[in-house]
Amino acid sequence: MSESFRPPVTKIATLAGHRDAVYALTGGTGGAVYSGSADGMVVGWDTTDPTRDGELLARVQNSVYALRHLPELGLLVLGHNFQGIQAIDLSQKQLVHATALPPVAIFEIVFSESRQRLYVALGDGTLAVLTVPDFRLEKLLRLADKSLRCLALHEGRSELAVGSSDTFTRILDLDSLEVKCLLGESTNSVFSVAYSVDGMRLLTAGRDAQIRTWDVATGYILTGSVPAHMYTINHLAFSPDGRYLASCSLDKSIKLWDATTLTLLRVLDRARAAGHGTSVNRLVWPGAENRLVSCSDDRSLAVWAVDNEQ
Repeated sequence: MSESFRPPVTKIATLAGHRDAVYALTGGTGGAVYSGSADGMVVGWDTTDPTRDGELLARVQNSVYALRHLPELGLLVLGHNFQGIQAIDLSQKQLVHATALPPVAIFEIVFSESRQRLYVALGDGTLAVLTVPDFRLEKLLRLADKSLRCLALHEGRSELAVGSSDTFTRILDLDSLEVKCLLGESTNSVFSVAYSVDGMRLLTAGRDAQIRTWDVATGYILTGSVPAHMYTINHLAFSPDGRYLASCSLDKSIKLWDATTLTLLRVLDRARAAGHGTSVNRLVWPGAENRLVSCSDDRSLAVWAVDNEQ
């Protein structure tokens, strides 16, 4: 891909049905995407056929900020704020596990295949560790005085990146859960952490609207910072092929970047691309047909087609 190539991006569908802001998004198999909202609705969508209505999978009492699909088990795990972790069997469309956690917000869930563990970021600064498939609470570890907002796994290095509202990103050893590195350049809450597809870089972003790049091999030395958005960056997501990075923001826009150089390629907003009209909260690349899916405070999801052909 030449540096000057700017892939055409087309909005191909708006997925509507949620009745409040959509905060959670996770990819499934075969182009499936799952979303969760402030009104407690969890909905499944088929991005390969965006004309199909979403399927309501669960409705819980409180907001859902975090979802994680476990394809090997056929489960969708949701963070039910102030209640705990719940797992839905996608074939039977029914709740099969529920684990109580401290009564706070649940901001992120990641799954380690190598360790068969769920790691959960909680609003009181605690990291919860659950065993799979029994969803037993194994450990509660207090890491910060403020919310843990985001998580990213590096299975190859047995590391977990944890971004917090105390401005720090902590790199934990997955086995001991001890802090190996403390990344402190951010000036405000860290809302998203993402490892590059090749595992060589960690990107962090959040309320100070900067995307920072950290070199993993050198012990997470800061190698660059880009003033990426006008306001808070809510989420970062690499495309499965590693070519692109997508970012989304409180400034109502999605931006597409060259993943290697962080050269800005496209801005997807209401004026230029019929994008969202309010904060864009999360992104996912479902892995099908170069699709990117976004969700927003405007109660909708958008499906974008990224044309890779030069």
